[in-house]
Amino acid sequence: MKHWPFLLTAAALLAVVPVMSGHAQENTLKALMIKKLQNSQQVLDGLALGDFDKISKHAEELIRISKQADFKVLKTPQYEIYSNDFRRNAEALVTMAKGKNLDGAALAYVELTLTCVKCHKHVREVRMVLREE
Repeated sequence: MKHWPFLLTAAALLAVVPVMSGHAQENTLKALMIKKLQNSQQVLDGLALGDFDKISKHAEELIRISKQADFKVLKTPQYEIYSNDFRRNAEALVTMAKGKNLDGAALAYVELTLTCVKCHKHVREVRMVLREE
């Protein structure tokens, strides 16, 4: 019976670890999304200024962020399509910037942004369905 308080404390801590882990993952994802938004804004700034180096630099950072394991929010086929589209559009941004093609870079940026909007909508819809179950 002397070990009873210890066992209760250990059980309580073990019950909290998954919750804390979930919050840590959520915070990491939120930080990645903030970085993604900041880099997207810098790409737009580069487009407005005609600064091809800035466009390329921040598009490359978007690619790097999207390849991080923590960036994977869902495991659905549609999410994979959106992730691949996002990287492909960011790669097109880099290509257009290196080729000093402002119109092509602007179009790639619009496509990248539309992909973000579609993906975020998909994630919200899937999460809503999961909450209802």
